[in-house]
Amino acid sequence: MAITLNSDKSSTTVPGSTKPLYTSTRTTYNVDSNGKIDPKSVKHELLYYDAPLSPRVVAATSTGTSNDWTFANKPLSSTPYLGADAQKSLREGALKNTTQQQIQTAATKGNVTPDQQRALSTKQLNTAPPQAGDGTQPISLDIQGSGGQRDSKDSFGVHVYPLTLRQSHQDTVKFTMLKYEPRKFQTGQGNLGGFSERSTNRTTLGTVVLPVPSGISETNGVEWGQDKMDPGQALLANMALTGITKGLGAMVDEGSAALETASKSGDAKVAVAAGFAQAASQVGGLLTRTQGAVLNPNMELLFQGPTLRPFSFSFKMSARSSAEAKAIIRIIRFFKQGMSPQKSQSNLFLKAPHTFKIQYMYGSKEHPYIGQIKECGLQNLAVNYTPEGQYATYHDGPMVSYEIQMTFQELEPVFNEDYGNQGNTMPSDLLFRESQPSTKP
Repeated sequence: MAITLNSDKSSTTVPGSTKPLYTSTRTTYNVDSNGKIDPKSVKHELLYYDAPLSPRVVAATSTGTSNDWTFANKPLSSTPYLGADAQKSLREGALKNTTQQQIQTAATKGNVTPDQQRALSTKQLNTAPPQAGDGTQPISLDIQGSGGQRDSKDSFGVHVYPLTLRQSHQDTVKFTMLKYEPRKFQTGQGNLGGFSERSTNRTTLGTVVLPVPSGISETNGVEWGQDKMDPGQALLANMALTGITKGLGAMVDEGSAALETASKSGDAKVAVAAGFAQAASQVGGLLTRTQGAVLNPNMELLFQGPTLRPFSFSFKMSARSSAEAKAIIRIIRFFKQGMSPQKSQSNLFLKAPHTFKIQYMYGSKEHPYIGQIKECGLQNLAVNYTPEGQYATYHDGPMVSYEIQMTFQELEPVFNEDYGNQGNTMPSDLLFRESQPSTKP
């Protein structure tokens, strides 16, 4: 029995050209009575359109056992339908990825079994599962993370954009959704901070993998603020601290010693006299008016505390097919639902939303030259359904392009100890040596 699979039309921009290239695919093959495909009967055709609504023509053909394409020429001309840049892109580039996705999507819509898809073309359909590697293999979509556990009862799944990213070698950013876990009270055994560390063995709910966007950055910060303490305040504070730590007798001795020292200082006598006179007359600024001076405020910039780092991401996702548009919709749903609070069964409480682990990935490993991000909460999500400035959809409804902007913030501050080496030292492989300069940033 002869079978034909036709894909939806989509556009691709190849290097060397600014004009979109509109293509679709048509796959034909024969199936015997046992459902097996005759490999020699498999034929792929790349169909080309001069414009979105123009008639299609066959621009290139390929058998199902190779990725070698034979290019068709225009009638009465030696010029092929696809130029040199497009031919190169079809063999190894964006057009190749688009064509692979069109063939695979058409096979899925045609209810072709996985075994039949592999028989159609193992090289073009890429139906083998992704392999882990060091950047030379396709990316790994393992959602377990570091110590994470998948919750089979409550899972958001694994989502990837673009769909061809599973076969790509490019760096990615991975968003892993985690079930929120509050920190618990803990005292004793040397821990006087009041709270335990948040567990790293967390329930993993789902994963989204996207290309690394442009403009990634991070901002570390701490809060410092100015503070004042004049000599009188310092004396009283010191006396109070001495009384608390050493007893009332030591506090009296500290006060007596301070008064004895002050009695021998002419400046102290002037300050005390001006202070009493100002209190009696209820006139402000007496010391400044009579002496042209103020009490030394001992002003100093003091550490106030850490801050929580924010992270912003912007992704513009243009669908090359209806199937890819629906994948984008699932990604948007993933973040929208994950950031939303949850009602308790009694409606008495609102539970915290899920949180996210964000990782920059170099192949299947975490990127060694981009700073790591602690567990984050998703604070804001904005979706633009018409990023191109006009309303456009596929025939079955999904938008052709989406843009999302997300703002995350870490749940905990970054501390010195988080950098992995104890003490105020720099790892030896990052130190500059004139005889052997480090190659790391």
